[in-house]
Amino acid sequence: MTGILLDKIEDAIWIANSLFERGKTSGSTANLSFLHEGKVYISGTGTCFGTLSQEMFSVIDLDGNHLDGVKPSKEYPLHTLFYKKNPDVKAVIHTHSFYATLWSCYCRSDARNAIPHYTPYLRMKVGDIGSVAYAPPGSKELFLAFSEVLDDRCGYLLQNHGPVVGAADLFSAFYGLEELEENAHIAWELRHSGLAHIEDRSNLDF
Repeated sequence: MTGILLDKIEDAIWIANSLFERGKTSGSTANLSFLHEGKVYISGTGTCFGTLSQEMFSVIDLDGNHLDGVKPSKEYPLHTLFYKKNPDVKAVIHTHSFYATLWSCYCRSDARNAIPHYTPYLRMKVGDIGSVAYAPPGSKELFLAFSEVLDDRCGYLLQNHGPVVGAADLFSAFYGLEELEENAHIAWELRHSGLAHIEDRSNLDF
């Protein structure tokens, strides 16, 4: 295993552990991946972010063919679709973080931007957030719904399910996911405190 690949795997493990330890995901509900030399390295099916290790990664190609390692996450098409659609995306993280999932139950599936940008940071780190109509996790219907919405945006809310963020590298995806969760928290608190009239800054330049 090359030094660069090992560094990426170590980054992925650190990110997964951090998300789990801080309650941003639970059980075996999350998955992440990164590209390396044209191959997708993705957390294995049923793995837990809290105990993720080097041996728990699967290697697949962009068509989903299993090349090495454990069986890939059943939601690997969310990742391969992202990579095929946007060549600037080299890493993808999907979790069920609380506030982003909560907001995903509330937002409209036809919105260009599914979550208000009350602070500048979500727009700076991710941009507009798409919304994907609900379908059962891991189902062909979910992957079809995702493919129909997928465009130049790098963040999406899977309705009644959770967020998925792509970026140029693992840490950028991690930072974007963190910002999406924080903005969902802010949006939810404002909406339910009677302060939703505060300006949504989605259309402003930062």
